[in-house]
Amino acid sequence: MCFSGFVCACRVDNGISGGKPTPVHPREGDELLTALGRALVEGSLTDESLLSETVTEPVVQILPRANVIKVGGQSFIDRGRVAVLPFIEEVIANLGRHEMIIGTGAGTRARHAYSVGLDLGLPTGVLSVLGTYVSMQNARMLHYLLADRGIPFIEPAGFAQLPLYLAERGAVVFFGMPPYTYWQRNPAVGRIPPHRTDTGAYLVSEVFGCRSMIYLKDERGLFTADPKKDPDAKFIPRVTVAELAEMDLDDVVVERAVLELMANAQNRREVQVINGLVPGNLTRALEGEHVGTIITSE
Repeated sequence: MCFSGFVCACRVDNGISGGKPTPVHPREGDELLTALGRALVEGSLTDESLLSETVTEPVVQILPRANVIKVGGQSFIDRGRVAVLPFIEEVIANLGRHEMIIGTGAGTRARHAYSVGLDLGLPTGVLSVLGTYVSMQNARMLHYLLADRGIPFIEPAGFAQLPLYLAERGAVVFFGMPPYTYWQRNPAVGRIPPHRTDTGAYLVSEVFGCRSMIYLKDERGLFTADPKKDPDAKFIPRVTVAELAEMDLDDVVVERAVLELMANAQNRREVQVINGLVPGNLTRALEGEHVGTIITSE
């Protein structure tokens, strides 16, 4: 049976073939598949030599003017109005000047949920679900504070409308936790989900080919040690992923999964970590200034 709007690739020979569809073979030169398309159809998607042929065309940057801003949960949002309200004012001041995709961290409440879940023996994928909802709470709070400006809150299902929201309102708010939930990969050590809100925000910037990826923390950027605990910790203004691996630091300022993803990035090969508690730092970073630590993939 042929349905309206679709091309039927068969022919019915009434009285000749008993009414059964007879395939119509495309004429020579009518094939729609490219050489790569035919190779993908006929080959195996685990064949590395075939996969290497899939990077011949440049990747489209879907939102090249947008800036992804990840607002730390424990380092920033958990501080309440002293940190959040100045941030809201700075976002409003940049509306019309910069497109902003604002992602939220989960913070202390997620750590409490993780601790209870671990005590109950819950697996990593379930812990990821718990962290997702805490991150969502923080996103909704920022959304409500920006609601009078028409800034929407979006969930993963709403990302198809992201270009429209940015064109109309100039900014959106989303929860940074990537939607892996039960499909979260188990970490090499322990059971805490390895892909959390830093990773989710980074993936948005990479997939959409955004202009920048800015992490708002409560420190200047990356240090050789936690500056809150070690007064001798030295600030690192710029570093590559390879150099970080050689340093083998006990603690880094972003999730290690981000550094792993940057190694194979096609669009977002640089991120900046800044102290969002300093007034004007966000605006300077949006303008392209170096105000914190810049981490590059090479």
